[in-house]
Amino acid sequence: MKILKDILYKVTINAVVGSTSIAVNKIEFDSRNIKSNDVFVAISGTITDGHKYISKAINDGAIAVVCEQLPKTLVEGVAYIVVESSSKALAFMASNFYEQPSENLKLVGVTGTNGKTTVTSLLYQLFKKAGYKVGLLSTVKIMVDDEEYKATHTTPDSLTINKYLQLMNDKGVEFCFMEVSSHGIHQFRTLGLRFEGGIFTNLSHDHLDYHTSFAEYRDVKKAFFDGLSKEAFALSNMDDKNGLVMLQNTAAKKYTFALKNYADYRAQILENEFGGLLLKVNDSELWTRLIGSFNAYNILAIYGAAELLGLVKDEILRLISELENVSGRFQYFISDEKITAIVDYAHTPDALKNVLETINDIRTKNEELITVVGCGGDRDKTKRPKMAHIASALSTKVIFTSDNPRSEVPETIIEDMEKGVEPQNFKKTVSITDRRQAIKTACQMAEANDIILIAGKGHETYQEIKGERFDFDDYKIVQEFLKQLQK
Repeated sequence: MKILKDILYKVTINAVVGSTSIAVNKIEFDSRNIKSNDVFVAISGTITDGHKYISKAINDGAIAVVCEQLPKTLVEGVAYIVVESSSKALAFMASNFYEQPSENLKLVGVTGTNGKTTVTSLLYQLFKKAGYKVGLLSTVKIMVDDEEYKATHTTPDSLTINKYLQLMNDKGVEFCFMEVSSHGIHQFRTLGLRFEGGIFTNLSHDHLDYHTSFAEYRDVKKAFFDGLSKEAFALSNMDDKNGLVMLQNTAAKKYTFALKNYADYRAQILENEFGGLLLKVNDSELWTRLIGSFNAYNILAIYGAAELLGLVKDEILRLISELENVSGRFQYFISDEKITAIVDYAHTPDALKNVLETINDIRTKNEELITVVGCGGDRDKTKRPKMAHIASALSTKVIFTSDNPRSEVPETIIEDMEKGVEPQNFKKTVSITDRRQAIKTACQMAEANDIILIAGKGHETYQEIKGERFDFDDYKIVQEFLKQLQK
């Protein structure tokens, strides 16, 4: 049990009704989880307003309510704390409740449109190989040293973040690498955390269904760096036009990485093939199993962060050469029929362009490049024609299909995509609504030495249709169909 006034430390409070010197069991922002002596934080969310459920929370045992407006009817014996922002309050309360766990480890946040999962996951791998106890908060999974937990969001809610950080404290974890999404920043999920450093990967078209404009999307990302302390480091991609923007107002120590511009950490691509990359990083050569120029940027971010966190150069180079590909990120295999199948999470125009350009840089042009791609439902519609334009321009054949349609009609999503195809590329394209059938068709179209790219879902092992999740794993399905062709 915790005392309410202790977990309200740093919260901006406008008014209090009742006593804050009461013992509380736990904090909840979902009224369905309320039990006796809990604190209910009423948050005005994007889907529903938690203030509607204050009465239910009290009936279920809440002893205190944190809200932005007092309810019309107050219940005797219940403490009401009126705050400026319930989301901000929840972040500080979560950190206080779990005893500021971010203070007891070196937490590094990675933000940007693309590369967050790869950079955090590879840093986790690298520091594990270096012999440290390490934590990971990513889209793919949550790791508390060797223990794996299921991830539900790119950046979890404040309570979940702090719960796992405390668990990391209990397990003696020294470093934690965390994806920091624009949603997470905008909803103050990372407020109250102490970051050892922040990494900016890049910024391109995404999440404009949530953010009102690209400028707002950029400024939300920038807010993460603005909040870093002078003891932290800020490591930014100088080849991205927003790289300097991220560093403008930060108090943190500023460092940069780039392939094209002058930077603290620079790389030159010496070799690029399906086996991996040979890079010259500053003055040293480095071989990595990762592929493509976009991964050269990821490697630079990892190299720079590792050095800023205290590892020595020679050890970093050795460890990077041992790193393995992240699930669903340019994950590939070559079938017995010599067909290369690649599964990648590319679900933004820029990410898809990067992957297709990487494949085109490597391939001989004597083979077909068959791309299977869709766009998610209930998400930014403006990127649909852009995705189709890129796929049809940079592939020899394209199959438009479903991604996660969610509540939308799949055929409508595909129609939106088709508007981006230029007339000269129409003959390259075919539309197959059923994703499994689309992958099967790609496998049937492919011949020896051809390349199949299945883009958009990557590590996801489900497909979301009309509110239901069905088992669906691109990597397993393409393996299954290519094996069938061998018989």
